[in-house]
Amino acid sequence: MLDMSWGEVMLIGGVALIVIGPKDLPKALRTLGQVTTKVRRMAGEFQSQFNEAIREAELEEVRRDVEGMKRSVDAARPAFNPVDTIRNEIRSAVEGRTASGEAVKDAGSFDVPRPTSEQQVAQVQAALAPSPADDAPPSHASKSETGPTP
Repeated sequence: MLDMSWGEVMLIGGVALIVIGPKDLPKALRTLGQVTTKVRRMAGEFQSQFNEAIREAELEEVRRDVEGMKRSVDAARPAFNPVDTIRNEIRSAVEGRTASGEAVKDAGSFDVPRPTSEQQVAQVQAALAPSPADDAPPSHASKSETGPTP
């Protein structure tokens, strides 16, 4: 603390013994010890209060950062709400299906729209009718390819 050697301490003790005297020296040393204790206590309190003030300043900075993050999250929360987004998508899909479902029910089928003229009906029936090649018996060429039967 004061960086004194033992020789310097002995010199100060000798001077104090001569100046104060042997009768009052113990009382003076006791008073010096009490004053030193008070000074150390005050220095410790000052240091702890200073450290606490620094800690509070750091905490205040962290608190401001956290509040800033909270504000940004709160601002983003209405834009990002997966439950509401899914709910809105389902509602729009159901509403879209009911509007198009009524038009499909009028057509009579969900997959194929009802033809509007007799010519279109004939084209659809011709496309769905089996071809004559499907009704023909199998040819002999296919038997020879498989080989003789035992």
